[in-house]
Amino acid sequence: MADLVYPPVVVAIKLFWKYLGLRFDFQGVHHIPRDGGAILSINHVGYLDFALTGTAALPTGRYVRFMAKKEVFDNKLAGPLMRGMHHICVDRNSGSASFVAALRALRAGEIVGIFPEGTISVSFEIKELKSGAVRLAMAAGVPVIPTIVWGSQRIWTKKVKRNLRREKIPIIVEFGEPLYFDKQSDVEASESLLRETMITMLHQVQQKYPDSHQGQRWAPLRLGGSAPAPLN
Repeated sequence: MADLVYPPVVVAIKLFWKYLGLRFDFQGVHHIPRDGGAILSINHVGYLDFALTGTAALPTGRYVRFMAKKEVFDNKLAGPLMRGMHHICVDRNSGSASFVAALRALRAGEIVGIFPEGTISVSFEIKELKSGAVRLAMAAGVPVIPTIVWGSQRIWTKKVKRNLRREKIPIIVEFGEPLYFDKQSDVEASESLLRETMITMLHQVQQKYPDSHQGQRWAPLRLGGSAPAPLN
């Protein structure tokens, strides 16, 4: 498909990152296939997770088509950009339509980005996952790449005032080894495997994070932070 909108948006986003002075650490990019469909299953800690993940995937020469809520597409400014970048609208009143759209994209060889938790985790832990990523992988016959973003919650997240100061915040995006689920796989067991993999990766990324989590509002209770307790 023609990408007339995505390239200039990427330029603008890179300028925004430069303005913020973010310190990037992108790991495991080689796990993203250079051709063919694939799903990025991404944890969700902040509003900029999609843009950061898309930026981290750029060295592959591929654009990620993110599944995003209908409310984003209804926005007068964001909506035309989302459609122009061929992202996928998720209408919770018509979930089958978004599933079919994502399936078509995967079968056409696109990379589709999914936040399987469904919403931002205010505890910054991995919430229970919805089964969409696994079911899509089974239907399309494509790999799932577990993906972890850490640090974005320090810029903009739920229930916390945005921080757009130039503080050179470290941002880690790590892509894990692909997981494969065929049509004979058990959905619940596959979903559990994906979640456990993402939890393990999250803990490893947090161990490597250069700034201390102790006493920080953007850190989970498990690491000595003061984020709200997990809901599940």
